Amino acid sequence: MDRRLFFAISVPGVAGLAAWFYSDYLPWESDEIPGPPHAVSIAEFSDSGDPEGIHDVDQVIKSNREWRRLLPYESFRVTRKSVTEIPYTGAFWKAHDEGLYRCICCGTALFSSKTKFDSGTGWPSFWEPVASQNVLTSSDRSIGIERTAVSCRRCDAHLGHVFDDGPDPTGLRYCINSASLRFVPFARA
Repeated sequence: MDRRLFFAISVPGVAGLAAWFYSDYLPWESDEIPGPPHAVSIAEFSDSGDPEGIHDVDQVIKSNREWRRLLPYESFRVTRKSVTEIPYTGAFWKAHDEGLYRCICCGTALFSSKTKFDSGTGWPSFWEPVASQNVLTSSDRSIGIERTAVSCRRCDAHLGHVFDDGPDPTGLRYCINSASLRFVPFARA
């Protein structure tokens, strides 16, 4: 077999294998849903950033296979598998437009551009969430050190981590993966 024939056969074969690997038929993912949804209290915000009150809404719960179908690959890896995107590669690390950052999985308002700052880390950083009841924090020891993970309260999407080296007035730095967010510019009246 000459080299051209080898490459003519192997390149489509590798592409087909990659497509199969990312397909819905991954052996370690199932259609099992983690449990029944229960009501959570979420602060709702209009697209102009105005608070619309606190409402009890059902959790958004889907199987990993369903999330994989609905989300872009990197967003799935970040939000459902708790992967951290490479710094300086996300869409929002240097964004300066005014608007709301919503959860890419369920649309819950998470952060406002009004609290965004340049942390020099390569990830979008905020000194506080738009509403404390919209996010959850938990202990994360996945890399051998104690960190505080941040997730969306409504759908449990992994967002990033919070550190205590941020600016005033809170002293916090919510270091968030761009792949976990959807930006909605403030609607003009």
